[in-house]
Amino acid sequence: MKILAIADTEERCLWECFRKERFEDVDLILSAGDLDPDYLEFLVTVINKPLVYVRGNHDDRYARHAPGGCICVEDSVYVYRGIRIAGLGGSMRYRDGANMYTEREMAKRMRKLSRKIALVDGCDILLTHAPVAGMGDLDDLPHRGFECFNAALESWGPDYMIHGHEHQSYGPNFQRERQHPCGTKIVNACGYTKIEIDEARYPTRGWKAAWLNSQTMRRELKRHVAIESSYRQNPLVTANNHHEGDRHLYGGFADSSDLSITVLV
Repeated sequence: MKILAIADTEERCLWECFRKERFEDVDLILSAGDLDPDYLEFLVTVINKPLVYVRGNHDDRYARHAPGGCICVEDSVYVYRGIRIAGLGGSMRYRDGANMYTEREMAKRMRKLSRKIALVDGCDILLTHAPVAGMGDLDDLPHRGFECFNAALESWGPDYMIHGHEHQSYGPNFQRERQHPCGTKIVNACGYTKIEIDEARYPTRGWKAAWLNSQTMRRELKRHVAIESSYRQNPLVTANNHHEGDRHLYGGFADSSDLSITVLV
């Protein structure tokens, strides 16, 4: 299986100059945050593969315009073809913001997520926006990683951690891949990168995974219905966050009633 991992910067080769033949081998898209929702909607449409995402610290706009046709895995687990993907978006809190957390707040989210991970006997990919403390983060508060992510990797033992937040332009010490002492491969998805994994290692997960997926998809449906309802009640207020008569709000569906819940385990 080939995964396209993206974060932080909208790449011209994936948007303005997109060539489908370059990405025909992609089976799954993972977004680690801080990306335009229109960009995610474009990718899930033209590549036509599932797109799973977490929010970055600059993604407060998702509350008004969530990426249509995509799957938010914040504080949850989504299983795709046997691969268990757990999500914890956001960055270290350095100002007011819906997607920023103190170390203590992120640790609390981690403990809650542990219950869902236990339900499916672990996770294979931890998808975050911020890095783990001490591995690819910076010294300043806005770009500091979370110490509790070290505990998460040691406890959950995922094969991969995919994050963003630390841009290539921040300095010469940017490193695409690192190895955590527990064995997890850490991938900085800034811009984009492809990851190839052996799908044979990930068996079908059964009814518990199917139930978790259904809960995640129902939550997505409710989010889009709430956004649509807000738009209809306050069209002048929210007009800048939507496209008039746009069908891509729901990934190509005319309205939320056309959305179905798909479970892929």
